[in-house]
Amino acid sequence: MMSHSHTDRMTAIVDDILRQAPVVPVLAVADIDDAVPLAEALVAAGLPVLEITLRTPVALDVIRRMREVPGAIVGAGTVLTSEDLAAVQAAGAAFAISPGATDALYAAARGADIPLLPGIATASELMRGLEHGYRRFKFFPAESSGGIAALKGFAGPFAQVKFCPTGGIDAAKAPAYFALPNVITVGGSWMVPNDALAAKDWTRIGELAKAAAALRG
Repeated sequence: MMSHSHTDRMTAIVDDILRQAPVVPVLAVADIDDAVPLAEALVAAGLPVLEITLRTPVALDVIRRMREVPGAIVGAGTVLTSEDLAAVQAAGAAFAISPGATDALYAAARGADIPLLPGIATASELMRGLEHGYRRFKFFPAESSGGIAALKGFAGPFAQVKFCPTGGIDAAKAPAYFALPNVITVGGSWMVPNDALAAKDWTRIGELAKAAAALRG
């Protein structure tokens, strides 16, 4: 299992990153030329922590480009394997997020220089993560896994754990998640609608992102 010193160090890094994230935009970027203007629009609007999902062929290049934007804290999502984790670290990602977690991924994270935020949806998955030394998790897919009620349920037996719920959350639902003491931030993509991204409408994306940042209060 992970050493306490490594666990504590990585937890501190995750906390420091997520405290700067009123919301974490979850981004699937297919056009490399969108990387810089999209990151600039989101950072300027108050959303500096960006999750680039490994769902497009250019995702690693997007990470490399976005991390050059002043103020951007760029991480990787949809990290499924040890190979994924190594690739995003090499690309300069500041953190990695997975939709779930396996023993192989936990083992790879023990040797990584960047923190992993593993995904969980059940109490058993959460307990497995605790065995590996983790106390910070992505709750995914949040809405279809019980949403607010599930997180309230986790708060009793897992008082030491905090979450970044992601999946099915939008501007209307986010405030109720922020009201929970075991939620650090939430992840979502509503501030980057597909049509706005396709149109390269950075102004509209910036306005939606600014509204998202204000939801935290």
